[in-house]
Amino acid sequence: MPKMKTKKAAAKRLSLTGTGKVKYKKMNLRHILTKKDPKRKRQLRSAGILSPADSAKVKKQLLPYG
Repeated sequence: MPKMKTKKAAAKRLSLTGTGKVKYKKMNLRHILTKKDPKRKRQLRSAGILSPADSAKVKKQLLPYG
């Protein structure tokens, strides 16, 4: 059986931590930043962790060799 291909769009947006959790960049930090609170912008800078239910689907379908 041939190798499975990784979905490159997902690979650019998602990455795996050492313990196998799926990490992603949070949205809403690209433009129109003047009306957003500094606290909100600061919290958006940190990476988000996908929920276990969603991460199982992502690891199986989009990042098969992650």
